[in-house]
Amino acid sequence: MRTILETDHDFICDIQAPCFQLLQPEEADLVRGSKTQVLFRKEDNLTKQGAFASYVLFLISGWAKQYIEGEHNRNFNLRIFQPGEFIGLSVVFDKNTFNYSSLALTECQAILIEKEAISRLIRENGEFGYSMMKRYTAQNTDLYQTLHMVMYKQMHGRMAETLLYVDTFRRENPEIFQLLSRKDIADFAGISTESAIKLLKNFEKEGLIELHEKDIRLINLQALNEISRKG
Repeated sequence: MRTILETDHDFICDIQAPCFQLLQPEEADLVRGSKTQVLFRKEDNLTKQGAFASYVLFLISGWAKQYIEGEHNRNFNLRIFQPGEFIGLSVVFDKNTFNYSSLALTECQAILIEKEAISRLIRENGEFGYSMMKRYTAQNTDLYQTLHMVMYKQMHGRMAETLLYVDTFRRENPEIFQLLSRKDIADFAGISTESAIKLLKNFEKEGLIELHEKDIRLINLQALNEISRKG
């Protein structure tokens, strides 16, 4: 991780995300005065589960994954973050520690904004507060859907749903599957790496997907959706 200074060529003066356009000039000044621009290298932790959190991250560029750390090196991947998303919003509304870890899948640039500044803006600017609540509830909805998958679907259904989920990012990042290891895929599906590899090979034999080293191409979306639906 490296702090990006104002004198650096890749320093960004203003955050161009739509939610920040809702701020009044003095409110924008508050954000500028409480932010730090940081470069995370690939495989750096953006957040660490259980660590004290005094800031919220806004992802300017790069891709990251969100995961829960379990015992015996067993992790569960929750979602993928793409540019334009907030990471760690829960610290504004909840306790002062991160509820999850997040890891850079690529080099990432992020703005670290003091959580007290975000909290103040939410209280004082209704439109900005509403946009933050929409983002926060959308992230919680994703978590509920993930919980439903783990509780009620068998391995085939979990794998199909994982592949369909990751594939939704292909339009923005055609190499999205190449950023993920087979263990990452397994951790999204909540199964062992060995089971994930076996399922992927079975899906390939059935003509549902094509495997090209780390890349995965979804061939029969209708069948994969049916497997995901039936669980």
